[in-house]
Amino acid sequence: MSFLDQINEFFGIFVGYLAPVLFYSINGFPLIVIVLLTGGIVFTLYFRFINIRGFSHSIDIIKGKYDNPDDTGQISHFQALTSALSATIGLGNIAGVAVAVSLGGPGAVFWMVFIAFFSMSAKFVSCTLGQLYRQVNDDGSVSGGPMYYLDKGLKEKGFGTLGKILGGMYAIFIIGGAFGGGNMFQANQSYELFGKLIGLPNYLYGILLAILVGTVIVGGIKRIGQTTEKIVPLMVVLYVGASLFVIITNIDKLPGVLSSILSQAFSPDAAYGGFIGALVTGIKRAVFSNEGGVGSASIAHSAAKTDEPVREGIVAMIGPFIDTIVVCFMTASVILITADINPLYQVGGGINGAELTSAAFGSVISWFPYILSIVVFLFSFSTMISWYYYGDKGWKYLFGSSTIKIYQAMYLGCVVLGAVASLGNVIDFSDMMILSCGFPNIIGCMFLLPLLSTKLEEYWLRYKSGQFKTYK
Repeated sequence: MSFLDQINEFFGIFVGYLAPVLFYSINGFPLIVIVLLTGGIVFTLYFRFINIRGFSHSIDIIKGKYDNPDDTGQISHFQALTSALSATIGLGNIAGVAVAVSLGGPGAVFWMVFIAFFSMSAKFVSCTLGQLYRQVNDDGSVSGGPMYYLDKGLKEKGFGTLGKILGGMYAIFIIGGAFGGGNMFQANQSYELFGKLIGLPNYLYGILLAILVGTVIVGGIKRIGQTTEKIVPLMVVLYVGASLFVIITNIDKLPGVLSSILSQAFSPDAAYGGFIGALVTGIKRAVFSNEGGVGSASIAHSAAKTDEPVREGIVAMIGPFIDTIVVCFMTASVILITADINPLYQVGGGINGAELTSAAFGSVISWFPYILSIVVFLFSFSTMISWYYYGDKGWKYLFGSSTIKIYQAMYLGCVVLGAVASLGNVIDFSDMMILSCGFPNIIGCMFLLPLLSTKLEEYWLRYKSGQFKTYK
């Protein structure tokens, strides 16, 4: 057995020990899926569908209408959104959707969109709290996210010990999520499409990718924001454009695809694990993709230049809409439209990632897999640099800034590990770490909803009465 095979086997054993603990199930439903679904629904109802009534206002903010250059922070509203989107619009939209359709069937797509709708409210909650409790450091940098609002917010409520425990748990999980879904999964799937295309051995591809990631992350959130605001719009337009071409040129198949998504959501094929299989797979893949309820995006949004915490929450909630309801749905449509001519698509076909999506596009646009390989590289690269920042804040919360070089070395090492590990192990580890962030985050947020409700009502009153100064 080669050294790389030994590493992969050891990693698989490690994941196998963790899975039963972090994915405890009740009648087939993983407990974390129940928590995430419950949190999203409760937040949406509690704030009277802020995800709908705040939608148009969110667009105005993103356009820069209310951007005051003198506000406290490090990046603009748009840069904060693209930094967060670069962490979500990644291979979860390409490989993750393919995995969802492979394991959960067409019905999983319905549940992806379903949970994404409620995830918009969950993201509003976490990103508003991230702004409310952010910490402005002596050097002007900003530290924020669930670690801080769980710690400080619950302390204000008289639950200081609980806040410390939940904040610490979150920091551990966000570091693990950075290593897994934000790093290894990206390296693994980008190698499948891009590394193999250019003919590099997996270990060498991992080393080169680690060097590229390292050149950006040393510049912190400002450099990350400057990089993502250029990459994210380009790759979204390119990917969505190709998806629309496939859908429009096969528009006659779209009604059948939509019918299968709806029918299989409630009466799915047994090959996909039945109803529970479709529902759980769809929710897991959607949350992995848009991070709704996980709270990670609040780390990026905490750094936005604004003195209105609620405003940043309203900006953030647009993320799951773009990520899952638009981009993921398009990916799923392309895969299902081309199912009859895609050689990799099969009922209950197991785990198929980016290769399945590539084959779907290639069956209609013969040359597009080459373009897709570049898009995959950009997706994975932008996700990796944003998730580095998330893990960085978790590490500093636990251990301080003096040991950050250790985290950086471990993070770059995981780039190489991800490139050589098997997809199944990487997905399991990534799911466990990222989804587990939802436990401390949603539980802690429940204590802070009354405070957030007061802040939202006060902000909404000023917005409706035209009290906000505009700059564009």
